[in-house]
Amino acid sequence: MNNQMKDRFANQSIPKLIFLLAIPAVIAQLINAMYSVVDRMFLGRMEEGGTLALSAIGISFPIIMLISAFAALIGAGGAPLASIKMGEGEHKKAEELLGSCFTMLVMASIILTALFLIFKSPFLTLFGASHDTLPLANDFLSIYLLGTVAVLISLGLNPFIAAQGYAKTAMLTVCIGAVVNIVLDAIFIFEMNMGIKGAALATVIAQFISAIWVLGFLISKRAHLRLRLSNMRIKPKEAASVLALGLSPFIMMSTESLIQIVFNTSLAKFGGDMYVAAMGIMGTLMQIFGTLLSGFAQGAQPIISYNYGARDFARVKSTILYCSVFCAAFGLSMWGVAIFVPKLPIIIFTNNPELVALTARLMKIFFLGTCIFGIQLAFQQVFIALGQARVSIFIAILRKIILLIPLVLLLPTFISPKTDAVIIAEPIADFCAAVTCCVLFGLTIKKLFKDRSDKVGML
Repeated sequence: MNNQMKDRFANQSIPKLIFLLAIPAVIAQLINAMYSVVDRMFLGRMEEGGTLALSAIGISFPIIMLISAFAALIGAGGAPLASIKMGEGEHKKAEELLGSCFTMLVMASIILTALFLIFKSPFLTLFGASHDTLPLANDFLSIYLLGTVAVLISLGLNPFIAAQGYAKTAMLTVCIGAVVNIVLDAIFIFEMNMGIKGAALATVIAQFISAIWVLGFLISKRAHLRLRLSNMRIKPKEAASVLALGLSPFIMMSTESLIQIVFNTSLAKFGGDMYVAAMGIMGTLMQIFGTLLSGFAQGAQPIISYNYGARDFARVKSTILYCSVFCAAFGLSMWGVAIFVPKLPIIIFTNNPELVALTARLMKIFFLGTCIFGIQLAFQQVFIALGQARVSIFIAILRKIILLIPLVLLLPTFISPKTDAVIIAEPIADFCAAVTCCVLFGLTIKKLFKDRSDKVGML
């Protein structure tokens, strides 16, 4: 392994190193979120059908998130394991993980493309599409799904670039794609009057360019971990470890799709298309908030994983502390924006006064729990960095599957208006999950360090 990389992870000032890695990761996550944001910004401002187009994108969003979730399943599962292997000095095994993950990503993209192209209309209807929004959502996905392989490669392999300490290069992956997406959105949607089809085509082209950039770097001599043809085979034991660790981010993202479905269908039932459009805006803002936090935590992950592999627990603890404090502070600031100036982010998406007013009122309820959500996300990412699949999986399941979905379905039975009852489920789930996560972290972290130290003594 490159000595410069080893010196950086093992010896450099932790606060400085965290920000050197985290700031590009945060920017990358923000820009990555801009793919859907830019589409909604342009579509929401069309002179005709803007609100319906926003609803159609919101209904398509669960499928988009599910595709991204498979990239996280493999990429976010494999990259921390590769970092740990590099910390242990096993460079060849780290490269084998990279090659195996590439093959898994390609196979997953083929299956997902076929599945969603065949069943997209039934899925969209199940997700809350109305007679008016189904044709638009269908048009969008018919094009978007053709770029599934590019989405999985760019999102799934980019964590391996960041894991090597090349945070700026990983950031450029999404920057390049986002700039292309913004330019093409303006051309296709307005200049060529392609509407929602233009938004999908712009996104697909941008993702292919990002995928080419990632592959170009990973086969170049600049990479510490290189993508080699000889490593592009799947070993069952290796694949099982990747999927087990990646299951937590997969659940977080895929259940985001499920949550969007539950919210959309419930709000369509109790409030109609206007409430679905409002949920689409709030869901996008929550996605941006979550990706910013994830970006910072992911910037800290290579430091945690490498030093955990090297058994330098003092650096691991220090990195966790800085990561947790920042995520908590950022969550509190986002809570302030949502509660005190909610219209500020909303007007980016729509100039419909009725939709702005409705979304602003609902946001004050929906974002109540963000003041503590940052801590939960930080600890969850820490468990992933430490290779602790079971705990991170439980945390991922807890907030959305165990708490949020039942609350969305049950609260309208007891609270009126029913639309508000659906929205208030979010902050209740956030508070309960964050408290549980803090308790679990306190109970398990010392045991993890002790167990790993005991293994050293047995060698």
